[in-house]
Amino acid sequence: MGVTTSGRNPIAFFLPSARGGGAQRVIVNLVEGITERGVPVDLVLATADGVFLAQLAPAVRVVDLRAGRLIRSLGPLTRYLRRERPRYLVSSMSHANLIALWAARLAGGATPVMVTVHNTMSQSTGQEGRLGAVLEPLLLRACYPWATSVVAVSAGAAADLARTSGLSRERVQVVYNPVITPPLMTAARQPPDHPWFEPGHPPVILAVGRLTKQKDFPTLIRAFAEVRGRRAGRLVILGEGEDRPALEALVSELGVGADVALPGFRENAMAYMARSALFVLSSAWEGLPTVLIEALAAGTQVVSTDCPSGPREILQDGRLGTLVPVGDAAALAGAMIHALDRPRDTVPLDALTPFTRDAAVDHYLRLIENA
Repeated sequence: MGVTTSGRNPIAFFLPSARGGGAQRVIVNLVEGITERGVPVDLVLATADGVFLAQLAPAVRVVDLRAGRLIRSLGPLTRYLRRERPRYLVSSMSHANLIALWAARLAGGATPVMVTVHNTMSQSTGQEGRLGAVLEPLLLRACYPWATSVVAVSAGAAADLARTSGLSRERVQVVYNPVITPPLMTAARQPPDHPWFEPGHPPVILAVGRLTKQKDFPTLIRAFAEVRGRRAGRLVILGEGEDRPALEALVSELGVGADVALPGFRENAMAYMARSALFVLSSAWEGLPTVLIEALAAGTQVVSTDCPSGPREILQDGRLGTLVPVGDAAALAGAMIHALDRPRDTVPLDALTPFTRDAAVDHYLRLIENA
């Protein structure tokens, strides 16, 4: 059965929305797992919309703050905490973490707060523009000490957060994400909705993620162009984002348009992973890349950049997949060709156990119970 927790006041999870994204998917998995233990859970959203709402069990109470934008949720969240007095408030994503800490303080400080960090903060804060790059570390240093618990999703992300926030490393707990669930493995058995996965087509190389600078898909596309010059293959990138026009222009410039597809976001990426010859993570930075864990669970060969943070931990220093330097298209192309030319490796089951939902739920409930 695993760990449960006493008390009937709900554990509240705070997010901007339930739209598609790695952090949102993680929290929905966690909420589902905790609810199945008989623990009441409120999912508190600045705006109650997004694809993951449909996945929630009826037992999860969705609280819509109707804030429109995250910054406007401070007042409604403060009032929710005063009214409902949840046993614990768990927040995710850096701006939501700051709102949660301030709301708990304004509400009188009765609700303990756990802030969770899903990225490498020194890298992600640098993407906020010049003002954000200065302000956000200052806010982290000022506000994160107010948290009862601080959680990072990998050891690398924890060390980076300690450096960025000024917290002692001992204050930051490492809890791997609840990625592997029974529904996820069921989804892997579904057929992907793309003709390139039908029998008789060249092998498909797959990547999944938002089309943003962090994921560094230009390096992947350049590497694929080199691969395509030496052997048959196709590249599918699932995801949506602001870099789509630039990526489409690069595909056209390199002359690989016939073999590259960007079909947008897909809810069931696992179906694609299970039928791909190779999964590639080309990111410049991460926290704990969910998609890499999913690809291993799907039984797919993987190649990843050795970016901060997570891939080296997940791949056990390269034993479960090839690691290459960030931004090196030639090294990535060589690793992709080598992976395509060798038989699939079998991933030991115990290598994936830390990333199961039960393991994460046990860890979170222990932190809450012992706070």
